[in-house]
Order: sequence, then C-alpha cells, then structure tokens
Amino acid sequence: MRSSFQWATTKHLIAFGDSYTFIQGTAGHPNYSFIGDNFNLAFTPKDLIADRIVQNLTGTAEGGPNWVELLTNCGVKPGLTDPRKCEVQLFDFAYAGANTISDPDFTPLHHPETVALEVQIDQFEKYGDPALTSTHTIKKKNDALVAFWIGINDINDLAKLRGRNATFAPLYERVQIRQFELVQRVYDLGYRNFLFMNLPPLDRGPSPSVNASMVSSFNSILNSHADGFTEGHKDATVLQFDVNSVLNGVLDHYADYGFKNVTNFCPGYNQPDVLSNPDKYGCTPLDTYFWYNSGHLTSKTHKVFTRELAKFLKAKSRG
Repeated sequence: MRSSFQWATTKHLIAFGDSYTFIQGTAGHPNYSFIGDNFNLAFTPKDLIADRIVQNLTGTAEGGPNWVELLTNCGVKPGLTDPRKCEVQLFDFAYAGANTISDPDFTPLHHPETVALEVQIDQFEKYGDPALTSTHTIKKKNDALVAFWIGINDINDLAKLRGRNATFAPLYERVQIRQFELVQRVYDLGYRNFLFMNLPPLDRGPSPSVNASMVSSFNSILNSHADGFTEGHKDATVLQFDVNSVLNGVLDHYADYGFKNVTNFCPGYNQPDVLSNPDKYGCTPLDTYFWYNSGHLTSKTHKVFTRELAKFLKAKSRG
C-alpha cells in the first residue's frame, strides 16, 4: 500500500542536489552549502539544530530564494531563518557544483571540498538523519518529502569531458543507477515520500554545453529509473515533476510571465547593488531575466516553476 502522501500536511522537506537546490547555512561552506563540506562532513545534532538559513544575494545560486525555499516558504525573507520555525521545515543537504558520482575518472569534483550526491547521502545517513530523529525534529518520517534534483553538472561535465559526439546513454545510465542506489538507502532509513525533478532546458541557456537531444535522453533515463523504483517499492510515493516541460513553455511564452530577456543574463548579476541599481550594469531589473548567469535560473524563474510544482504536489496528494 502506498504511503498516504498529503502535501497540505507535509511537515518537512529534505533536499539533495546541486546549486539549483543549495541554500546557504550559517554552518555551511560559503556560497556552497547549508552545512559542512567534503572536509567537514561530520556534525552533531546540536550543530544542525543551531544552523540557520541565510537569505541574501549569494544565499542561493539564483540571487534570491530558490525553489525549496519558495515551496516551503522557509528562508524566503532576508536575514537568518531557523528551519524548525517554518510551517514546512527545510533541511537542505545539496551542495553547489555537485555531481552524482564521486569518481575522478568519471566526473571529477569541481573543487576538493565539493560534496557529490553519494557523499551527501553518506553524510545524511551518518549525521543528518540521526540528528533530525534524536532531537525529535522529525517525529514521523511519513511527514517528510525527500527531494532529489541532480544532473545539471553530470550532463554538462560529461559533455565537456567526452565531447558532443560521445555515446552518452550508457553514461547517463550509470548516473541513474547510482542515484537510485542512493535513494534506496534513504528509503531504508524509513522515508517513503520522494520527489524527483528532471533537467531544465539547459540546451536553451546563454552558452549551452548540451543540446536538446542530450537533455531529452538524460530525462528519459531518469524517468525510467524512477518508474522502476516505483514498481519495486509499493509502499512509497514517488513523484516526478517535469520541470523541463514547464520551463520550455515559459521560454516559448516568456512575455506572459513578465520576462524580457531569455537568451542572456545581466553581466552585473553578482554585484551587491545590482538589485537596487541594475542600470549601472546596463541591465533591466533582475526579475525580467530568465537566466541569472550562464548556468543558473533567476529567483523569478524559480518562483514561476515552483507555483506549478505546488499545484502538482497538491494534485498528487491522496484523498
């Protein structure tokens, strides 16, 4: 029997992934994580409970709140937020720049301190889950939704390392086989509600490393493995949100969403005064751009697709 997932009564969002999902924490590596890094994986329950979400221009990779913050309404205001005081508590173990697999012969780490997805799960098993349960922050694991959004760095790095003429499907298979081995480990901890996000339209970015066929192949293989996990875990709720289709639709009708520029980004995107004085950098306001920089979406774009994600989660809730 599947878990009785209800978004309206979900109390916790636990997130894994890369820069599209990372949020800054007071105990995190600056501009990369909520807590720790590859050299500092260990933390105590007290460390996690004392950690605070930091919301400022560099508190995410988007220049403002990202999808996990917007979805939970946790950490969206400037300054510091205690996740435990949010109606939906947000605990984020994503690391900016992460690949799925920590293998220098496959997808080398972007930096020595980068925490690949498989190490994020190690960290969660050893420290995160014990901290959340021992402090009674999470009382019932059915009250949590576990989100995975990973692959942006995998597909881009594989393209750069092997060239566009490589045979990519077997490489994408390896990525997904490993991801769902990791999902199994989270399942084994007692979590039963899972959300998977596919790749956005990276092929339509300002300087794409991949084409639409590659993105489609990656997403199709993710979909196949998520379907397989669903079939093999009858007591789990496995949700797949097609963010790619949503954002392609936004790009096709961008003016309807208030965007003016969907092909480039503001060159002063990371300057402290860009929000208050975009003219200084020859830009329109940042919320008129689809792309924050060459590889990331703006906070406004996150807001647009998160509205659709919230509708999706409500529609998938069991009566």
